[in-house]
Amino acid sequence: MDQVRGPEHPAEARRGARFSALPERIRLEDTVAERPAAPHASADAAVTPDWWLIRMGGI
Repeated sequence: MDQVRGPEHPAEARRGARFSALPERIRLEDTVAERPAAPHASADAAVTPDWWLIRMGGI
């Protein structure tokens, strides 16, 4: 007959206690932080005559 034996070494007992159960589940609501978005600049303030120069890296 098969017998269930205890751990032979104290380190095995510690490992069994540490890894024998799964960690508790984390809810999705606890992983997401909500904050308001930054206000956008107006369309007129964002347009400059040299937009192409800025976009192309000063080429």
